[in-house]
Amino acid sequence: MVLRLSDFEGLWLVSRVIRPKDAPEGRFEGQARFTRDGACLRYFEEGELTLPGSGPMHAERAYLWRRGGKGIIVDFADGRAFHSFDPAVPEATHWCDPDDYAVRYEFDRWPEWRAEWRVKGPRKDYVMVTDYRRA
Repeated sequence: MVLRLSDFEGLWLVSRVIRPKDAPEGRFEGQARFTRDGACLRYFEEGELTLPGSGPMHAERAYLWRRGGKGIIVDFADGRAFHSFDPAVPEATHWCDPDDYAVRYEFDRWPEWRAEWRVKGPRKDYVMVTDYRRA
């Protein structure tokens, strides 16, 4: 299956677990919307984040997805580069000094899909798994 940028357009239900190496896990439940903006898709996610030792809180994030190179380029909402990936080889990295972020996307159960981030740095060591399904 060959995925195109337009295949992501629309509303998705989002379920995320954040697993620190030596701490209790956190959770996020919400939704994400990919909205067409010219040749790009704007990604906006919002929902409820629950971290150990605190009550639920509202959380949101935004990105810009666009076609480029051999696949999809993902930028932060302000236009700074984040990462890019080829849906046929769905892995990427992002260095945010001093932390290293590595993502692997899974599209084998499309239209359900997953993003698994592994984050390591001097004060970070966690895995974050996000599952998406059509709303």
